[in-house]
Amino acid sequence: MPRQPRRKSQSNVYHCMLRGINKQDIFFDDKDYLEFQNIIRKTKKNYLYQLYSYVLMPNHIHLEIKDKNQKISQIIHSIATSYANYFNKKYERIGHVFENRFRSRNVENSYYLLNLVRYIHQNPVKAGISLMERYRWSSYPEYLIKQKTQEEDKIVNTEEILNIFLAERGEDRKGFLAFNRKVFTFQKSIELLEYEMKSKLTDEEVIYFIKEELRIDNIQEIQKYDKEYRNDIIRKIKKFKGISHQQMGRILGISIRIIQRA
Repeated sequence: MPRQPRRKSQSNVYHCMLRGINKQDIFFDDKDYLEFQNIIRKTKKNYLYQLYSYVLMPNHIHLEIKDKNQKISQIIHSIATSYANYFNKKYERIGHVFENRFRSRNVENSYYLLNLVRYIHQNPVKAGISLMERYRWSSYPEYLIKQKTQEEDKIVNTEEILNIFLAERGEDRKGFLAFNRKVFTFQKSIELLEYEMKSKLTDEEVIYFIKEELRIDNIQEIQKYDKEYRNDIIRKIKKFKGISHQQMGRILGISIRIIQRA
């Protein structure tokens, strides 16, 4: 079955995630992180996109990209291919470095956008690796710098986000940095994207996905839907990575045979 095309963002902003294949680390030393940053710089020049925030974690990456030219798939493919070539050559290996297809969600409003910046910056804290201001491999250090850095040293378009924050909240850079330090309450769309990166979901995560993504409050009612609508719901649930037939049957109260037929 051919892959479904990605839905275009009306705001042109995307939250993209890349993860090492089999959850393996993709950065082993400072040179690896620096190489990835250089690749971002090159692709920004080639594709003329804006980068609002990013974080490079040992085995995965978050990128918040604004792409007016609607070439997000080409951008991420270029980044991933360039780094995979570098990584395989350096470590004398062959094969995939990243999971086959990157994950992405559209960012359609400023609330999600600003919370996503905060979420991305807090990744090292959440993982117990480092404080935000001490972590070298994210966009947060660029937001700390008041004076303009030389253009070739910049990775992130900080002015865009700071201007949005100022317009929305009437606060300056100091207010924005204080906002980033607040404890992050998961924005549902961000949390769902994290779930998509897992190879297997818990029952609680599946139930959360069904309720939030499919807008179904009473899951047990699904088994009472007419056959066509029920099967359509089953197919939508199955498209979400990490859900088995057995798990779906258990949660929905529907036989595995019906699920397989659907």
